[in-house]
Amino acid sequence: MKVDLKDGVCRSCGGELEITDVDDATMGVECQDCGDAYDVEPDAFGDGCMTYYVEFLANHESEEE
Repeated sequence: MKVDLKDGVCRSCGGELEITDVDDATMGVECQDCGDAYDVEPDAFGDGCMTYYVEFLANHESEEE
């Protein structure tokens, strides 16, 4: 799931981020430009955890069924 550039960018190069994984405390992101990968808090993009974290979890759980 890609992060809208207005919500957040790579802290290393300013590139586009993709959320690759989530758990109960973090979201894993990877830059589509430089390849840097790191964990961020679920509310790292200022959305109250509702846009990216919840949507990623919902989509991931439906794929497992």
